[in-house]
Amino acid sequence: MAEITAKLVKELREKSGAGVMDAKKALVETDGDIEKAIELLREKGMAKAAKKADRVAAEGLTGVYVSGNVAAVVEVNAETDFVAKNAQFVELVNETAKLIAEGKPANNEEALALTTASGETLEAAYVNATATIGEKISFRRFALVEKTDEQHFGAYQHNGGRIGVITVVEGGDETLAKQVSMHVAAMKPTVLSYTELDEQFVKDELAQLNHKIEQDNESRAMVNKPALPFLKYGSKAQLTDEVVAAAEEAIKAELAAEGKPEKIWDKIIPGKMDRFMLDNTQVDQAYTLLAQVYIMDDSKTVEAYLESVNAKAVSFVRFEVGEGIEKKANDFEAEVAATMAAALNN
Repeated sequence: MAEITAKLVKELREKSGAGVMDAKKALVETDGDIEKAIELLREKGMAKAAKKADRVAAEGLTGVYVSGNVAAVVEVNAETDFVAKNAQFVELVNETAKLIAEGKPANNEEALALTTASGETLEAAYVNATATIGEKISFRRFALVEKTDEQHFGAYQHNGGRIGVITVVEGGDETLAKQVSMHVAAMKPTVLSYTELDEQFVKDELAQLNHKIEQDNESRAMVNKPALPFLKYGSKAQLTDEVVAAAEEAIKAELAAEGKPEKIWDKIIPGKMDRFMLDNTQVDQAYTLLAQVYIMDDSKTVEAYLESVNAKAVSFVRFEVGEGIEKKANDFEAEVAATMAAALNN
């Protein structure tokens, strides 16, 4: 039986990432053979990972990495937010983003086949991380963003890395692009422009807005406040030339009824039309970047601000950890009831 020295254990730990006791046990089982011990740890790690496969991993981090004219945003999940502070986990997230930006895989399968700095595949790195960290660690998704030499990336992470954003801005500089990314992180747009919103989606969202107005009006009626008007439109896509022309004519009729002289109408109408556009594009403002009021200058939309500095937003990607993952909630009352029932039956 070979002597299992502290030096041997340390060497195995450095090569495998295993804990002290796991490394020592593996060496004992393989009679001090490092290579066999590594293989044994790998097999045990895969078994541990398999046992954790059905757990919900909805915490974690995003990773952002820029490589020349290519940028990657990734999301890596763990079971608890505590693990997001683990050095091994953070390193794995950062390496994943770097490998994907440089390797440009087409899908998750290709991404997991990429080779890490240690020589193993990214997939093996996740199996090993699950085994050594003790939680299910999973690579969820990634996005690749490309730009031209004349364009700028805005790379930004928020809330300790729970939100990761990359924007592409034409004109301006990297500082401007990063500010737009900060806006994206805070305001959660889902698409760039109203032209990307589905017609039925706009109608459904408009119905929700009007339902909210209806509820508000019930409360206002109780305190004798005037009712708020319902919205007829929610997106610029619905504001045809005919609709806009009719709105302008209605404003002119209103000014005439108020006795405002026609010579000053040109000074009043633009402001009222801006208000009309703002009131009737609320779905756009909720979901499209260009229509949102810019957080760095609340007197302008993002589109108007960028135009004022001879720039424009080309694209963006925003990842938030856990979005779309259904978390299993513990029914505490049911758990207590089941425990009491079991105790009474014994």
